[in-house]
Amino acid sequence: MTRTRTGRPLPAALLKQAEKCRQDGVSRREFLAQATSFGASTATAYALLGLAPPAHAQVASSAEDGLAPRTGPESKTVRIQMLVRELRDPRSFDWFQVANFSRGWLEYLVTYENDGTFQPQLLSAWEISDDATVYTLHVRPGVEWNDGTPFTAADVARNIARWCERDVPGNSMAGRFAALVDPATGLALEGAIATPDELTVTLTLPRPDVSLIAGMADYPAAIVPDGFDAETMFEKPIGTGPYLPEVLEPGTRAILVRNEAHNWWNAGNGAWMERIEFVDTGTDPGAAYAAAEADLIDMTHTIEGNYIDVFDALPDWTGHDIRTAATVVVRTNQLAELDGKRPYADVRVRRALQMAMHNEILLELGYDNRGDVAQNTHVSPLHPEYTPAPDPVYDPANARAQMVAAGMLEFEHELISIDDGWRRNTADAAAALIADAGLRVRRTILPGPLYWEGWATFPFSTTDWGHRPLAVQTYALAYRSGGAWNEFGWANPAFDALLERALATLDIATRRDLVAQMQRMVQDEGVTIQPYWRRLYNHTRAELAGGEHHIAFEIRPAALRWVAR
Repeated sequence: MTRTRTGRPLPAALLKQAEKCRQDGVSRREFLAQATSFGASTATAYALLGLAPPAHAQVASSAEDGLAPRTGPESKTVRIQMLVRELRDPRSFDWFQVANFSRGWLEYLVTYENDGTFQPQLLSAWEISDDATVYTLHVRPGVEWNDGTPFTAADVARNIARWCERDVPGNSMAGRFAALVDPATGLALEGAIATPDELTVTLTLPRPDVSLIAGMADYPAAIVPDGFDAETMFEKPIGTGPYLPEVLEPGTRAILVRNEAHNWWNAGNGAWMERIEFVDTGTDPGAAYAAAEADLIDMTHTIEGNYIDVFDALPDWTGHDIRTAATVVVRTNQLAELDGKRPYADVRVRRALQMAMHNEILLELGYDNRGDVAQNTHVSPLHPEYTPAPDPVYDPANARAQMVAAGMLEFEHELISIDDGWRRNTADAAAALIADAGLRVRRTILPGPLYWEGWATFPFSTTDWGHRPLAVQTYALAYRSGGAWNEFGWANPAFDALLERALATLDIATRRDLVAQMQRMVQDEGVTIQPYWRRLYNHTRAELAGGEHHIAFEIRPAALRWVAR
């Protein structure tokens, strides 16, 4: 009998799905995500598919990969090109770069890997009931906060309760854990979170939800200590991780230093660097390249456009790439008021803008064809719930006719984007297509700080979205009525009801049917122009290991090391 890490049998429904998934690459990825989220080890999940597990599943540490650590002073520091942002309460993080800095001392219960599996971090294992209404979380023994206090089930329970505080501004975790939130109080349901002993937490849900483990791995789910205060988290950096923050200058640099006094739970399996420096070169990839040429950085976070080829030509550097469900949206905000009206509340206006778009052109001009064309549904072929959707119709004449019917032909659409390469280029191409359809449009390009301040409320703008393991996660975060990251201002009770059913559905095929209905709703109502899926690229010095591009833009400070090849 196949079992979880704790010895509990895996649900029979999952075992039946394994055979169906053996020959289907997308379904295999879904199975790996679902089996590991239900507590199977990565090795067990791969074995059920008749596959050998990847290296990270076979060894306890990347130090065992046969590469010897480099010696000398260069072995102690690594410099990483990355945007540097202000710290805030992690549950309100809305950009992954800030989480990459705080990962030095704030760790996660679970991690998500490039192969689609979930790995325990501050948890040692977990179990989920067959109907996905009871989660049993096993806390890793021997973990301490860096002030010497033991890390226990009470810490896990307290963090989950914090995530459920729906009315805290910017708290997107409440959307991920909506099944545990009392709609009357906006807090965790009474009795839903229990700690039967110091190393066990049980979650009892009023309805099934298969996405909670995936939610625990998302970047706003960093685990904070008792008495946490976002205002003092830099000055008093209490966490379980092996590093401490030394410098934080948003827009310029940030520095982590190894905490030699901390009895880190994973000592010997990471934290090889004494010092990790994040260097903010801005949004222009040319500035990152100049920094690499000048020997100011050892690694890029992510690089787009023509500079991928330029970095590829650098001697002694190595390129990395990965196919993902990361994307960009050119979206309207249905709640935005302009001159006392809500222009984008009219579905004819939204459909007109969609018909003016040509997604293949947006991929070519916006992202240099380094990805896959999408269908305006925000559900990727990499998502287990994906169903092929009809290609959007490019029809500029009908776009103009729809805008005339809506009485909006003379309305000037202001398309806002950040001032960088690919997002600016995508918005430029979109504006040109709108103009080609005979519609009025002007472009506004904002510097990063101004764009990030208002990204969720702009009437018409571009936003980039990262990869998430499950389509239902993205729909719950961005498309559910009233969601913290619902930048579309869309509210559809029928969509919400389907989403709730999908979150409660273990069977892949049934969940796929539900998501297919939601995909059609998103398309039919013109909720978003979501033109392409991104392949992601970054570069490291050839002797730097652990810096390969993560599917969800993560940088894991403890994994970085210099090696001799």
